[in-house]
Amino acid sequence: MPNNIECSRFAVTRILILFFITSWFCCAASDAIEHGSSEQTRASVVPIGVVLDLDSPLGTMADVCMEMAVSDFYAAHPNYSTRLRLHTKNAKSVLEANFAVLELLQHEEVYGIVGPQDSIEETFFAELGEKVHMPMISFTARTSTLSYKEDRYFVRATPDDAIQAQALATICQGFGWHEVVVLYEDTAYGNQFLSYMNNAFQEVEIRLAYMIAFPRSAEDSHLLQELDKLRTKQTRVFIVHMNPYLGFRLFNVAKQVGVMSEGFAWIITDSLSNFVNSMDSVTRDSMQGVLGTKPYISRSKDLESFQERWERNMILKNTTTPLMKLNAYGLWAYDAVTALAIAIENIAPLNSTLFDINVTRNGKDKRLRISTFGPQFLDELSRTKFRGLSGDFELVDGKLKQPAFQIFNVIGNGEKSVGYWTQDRGITKELNSTGTTMYSTSTKELKSITWPGDSVIRPKGWAIPATGKLRVGIPWKHGFTEFVDVIIDPATKHTNANGFSIDIFLATLELLPFPINYEFFHYNDTKNIDWSYDDMLHEIPQKFDMVVGDTTIWAPRAAYVDFSLPYSESGVILVVKNKKSFDMWIFVKPLRWDLWLAIIVACFLMGIVLHILEHRVTSKGTDSLSTNKERPRMVYWSPVAVLAFPEKQLHISASRLMTYSSAEDYHNAMSLGSKNKGIDAIFDEIPYMKLFLNKYDSQYKMVGPTYRTGFGFAFPRGSPLVSHFSKAIMDVTQGPNMTSIEQENFGPGYSSQDPLSSTISQQTSSLTLYDFAGLFLIIGSVTVFALFCSETVIGRTVTEKAENFISNCLHSKTSQGNSMENASVDDGDLGQGIEDEEIHEAVQDNVSNSREDTDVRVVGEVELHEIGPSIAQNLRMRTESIEDRNS
Repeated sequence: MPNNIECSRFAVTRILILFFITSWFCCAASDAIEHGSSEQTRASVVPIGVVLDLDSPLGTMADVCMEMAVSDFYAAHPNYSTRLRLHTKNAKSVLEANFAVLELLQHEEVYGIVGPQDSIEETFFAELGEKVHMPMISFTARTSTLSYKEDRYFVRATPDDAIQAQALATICQGFGWHEVVVLYEDTAYGNQFLSYMNNAFQEVEIRLAYMIAFPRSAEDSHLLQELDKLRTKQTRVFIVHMNPYLGFRLFNVAKQVGVMSEGFAWIITDSLSNFVNSMDSVTRDSMQGVLGTKPYISRSKDLESFQERWERNMILKNTTTPLMKLNAYGLWAYDAVTALAIAIENIAPLNSTLFDINVTRNGKDKRLRISTFGPQFLDELSRTKFRGLSGDFELVDGKLKQPAFQIFNVIGNGEKSVGYWTQDRGITKELNSTGTTMYSTSTKELKSITWPGDSVIRPKGWAIPATGKLRVGIPWKHGFTEFVDVIIDPATKHTNANGFSIDIFLATLELLPFPINYEFFHYNDTKNIDWSYDDMLHEIPQKFDMVVGDTTIWAPRAAYVDFSLPYSESGVILVVKNKKSFDMWIFVKPLRWDLWLAIIVACFLMGIVLHILEHRVTSKGTDSLSTNKERPRMVYWSPVAVLAFPEKQLHISASRLMTYSSAEDYHNAMSLGSKNKGIDAIFDEIPYMKLFLNKYDSQYKMVGPTYRTGFGFAFPRGSPLVSHFSKAIMDVTQGPNMTSIEQENFGPGYSSQDPLSSTISQQTSSLTLYDFAGLFLIIGSVTVFALFCSETVIGRTVTEKAENFISNCLHSKTSQGNSMENASVDDGDLGQGIEDEEIHEAVQDNVSNSREDTDVRVVGEVELHEIGPSIAQNLRMRTESIEDRNS
């Protein structure tokens, strides 16, 4: 009993103490309220409109964050002269959001609007803001088709998705993936992000193999159908960009389909990454091993304190909306309101004038009252900088300055940070690391990653389709079946093939580092002779995963397919008949008759001029040519010099080109010749022509030049199989079995590994002696005639008479000219001239009559070498006669 009384007394004491404490807090709160009210009465109230979907988790979260932003800001700055007052409108649809904005402008006379929540509403908000000169600040717009120069009043307090696309491209490049699949939401927001992705991935040469758009209201059956199609494709890298409601359902279906297993890689953008902490356990289990990117938000004491208070306020908020955990969108909303408060305070005092404008919407005119300080408000907002909960707040071109992106891995019940990406340094393990400042694309900088299927092995990014068979396209054609010969089983309709190209393909499969099951699919089943390889290659990758055949590696085709290294020698060559031409006068055909006539006349004129010049007597009595035997040589070599300059250019009209498809057709056409509606030459690739020559031996020959090309296997652009097949092809073509493969398909004696010079005959492609037999016949005739004139009695006699005749003619003309021009010359000079001339004539008349050696004598100014006694005696007698006449 006493114990009970003591307990009662203790309880009463505690109640009294609690009563006094509560009374004191109430008084303090009352004083604070009165003080705050007095401060508010002195401060200018600035109305700010807010448009949210308060029935959505995101709208509820953002609403609480913005209310706390106003409360926290003025609690930290109680002496500020302005106070923001938020006027929040609930809008569940696009139409309601548009009407809510008009109502805020018309009735609330707001100075700015925060919103919209949905990207679909951006265009109307931007147009209205530009018209009424009022800032519209969004905390959700990540990708926008709006132009900053044209829509300056639409401000995005969020980073740009174009930068995130660059981060994704760098990550895929670092992992060595050459093609990816993009799954995105079919909205303007999703389509614009796809455009960013396409540009960023093109810069790093990564192909977007498939781009699949899903409507917002897509059913699970539609998701299942599309994912099942992707399961049969080679590409194993998927990038997901869609809202959380659609994206989380996509992963649940993906696990059912079986594409969340080992060998697959999944990457999510921050449209999903920001909501990973709010997903349920079922979705979290289906997303194990997913890689994600999101703007990096550093942890701080202020952020932790805010998160605790925000969670308490969310619990106190009486709402039936499913609760969402705090994420980046809530922090951006908080910082956006803080930025508005700072900008308004910097403008104070507010001396604005209201004026009315008319805005037409849905055929109705709305009268709005607008403040004149909108442009000033926008400029101040653009200059506002501060440290917010999401990081540094700074607007650049109407959007938030780009932050670093965090790369994380979904593991267990949460997410694990594996690295970061920045515009300046690329991929880094830590943001504050002091390593190299060079841009890095190496994923070695990342921490360990667990991939789907609990695998720690990096996915290759591609695999043989789930059907287990590689679709190999082969051409069905008429000729040159030694390369590819399609065989159709009449019972099963199963396609098979053999030939050189097929044997090379089978040999490369044995050397690949992984097994491949394949199935042949023929092209041109109608055996149309007008089919083309280009049409066949355009069926990649829709019908074929690769094409095997005698497919030429050609630059224009590289625009839509990738080729392996060539498995045959490269080159396009000309083949002609291997026969001798019996026309010994073929060398005259390049020049027309009038040109030949001009050359002959020129040669005769040259001979006459040389003959005239050599008979002139210089002061030393020397000829322009060394001997008489050299005179005709200058004449008959002149046409040879002329022949070295002409070059014949080949221009063939399309009407003279014929198309054939087999070696037999070539042979028959060449046998007929062009005069009998056949052909005279074949222009085709070296492998075909070597096979053709191997069949018909020496009947034909190759002639140059060679135009480089080759045969290779074709793959889709960016296919990872290209490098593996190229390496295997090198091993096959340089291996010991290549010759046996060639001879098995083309016959003995064929080898593509022989040097090209051994196949293209240098002798047959060059001119022979017989081709210039006519020219040498002319040269020989002139030479014999020259010898006849100089070495025979008859020839010398004829030559002397001709020379005497020409000399007399020249002498008479020269004497007449000298007598007219030198009438005043004295007799002594004239006698000396006659003396020299007679001595010269004496030497000329007798030099050919003697071959006996004698001594050298000097007579006057003439030096005679090796003259005989008879010549000397005759010369002496003439000299004495001249001396007597002069005396």
